[in-house]
Amino acid sequence: MTETDFPVTLTPKAHDQVRKLLARDGREGVFLRVGVKGGGCSGLEYLLKLDTERKPHDLSTDLDGVPIVCDAKSAVYLRGAVLDHTGNLIGGGFKFENPNATRACGCGTSFTPKT
Repeated sequence: MTETDFPVTLTPKAHDQVRKLLARDGREGVFLRVGVKGGGCSGLEYLLKLDTERKPHDLSTDLDGVPIVCDAKSAVYLRGAVLDHTGNLIGGGFKFENPNATRACGCGTSFTPKT
């Protein structure tokens, strides 16, 4: 899968932060897993974690040395999303800009998908 086919892109700040997290983790074969799961205050909750286990229906790419994996079901809800990172003391961290969300919670960790 090419970068342009992968459902999520990273801003330069998010890319740098993920690269640091992967280096700090140090496990062989570690990658960033992005996805969604049911829950949160808006219906679907974003999932971001470092992982080493690939599943049969995973989509994967390498964005300039940063391996990223997304399961096929989550890809439907994340297509076109951009992951950003801010270092703000209040409200900082990773945040998704998701064109598939009709509504997002105030903290940005969950969203209501377009139907």
